[in-house]
Amino acid sequence: MAQADDFVSRVLEVVADIPSGKVMSYGDVAAALGSRASRAVGQVMAYYGSDVPWWRVVRASGHPAINHESRALEYYRAEATPLKWSRGGQFRVDLGKARHTA
Repeated sequence: MAQADDFVSRVLEVVADIPSGKVMSYGDVAAALGSRASRAVGQVMAYYGSDVPWWRVVRASGHPAINHESRALEYYRAEATPLKWSRGGQFRVDLGKARHTA
């Protein structure tokens, strides 16, 4: 279990270091750890991510975590995170401008 705990703490450390107004995808976080386990990053965020800036971790499309879109949008607006809007009023983070590399 020590390896799993270490992965959790490493994921949370990477997420905690994402600057305001920037984001990383789940895959970006995994890559920063030398891993390809983006789904495992998602699980860590789902279970342990509430104490770190969870809204700064997005899907590869730039969309925030499912069912957390409106709360994430509040943070994005407060942090001036670059967004892209569709005609239908849907948004996603502009990864070209907001992606953070660890």
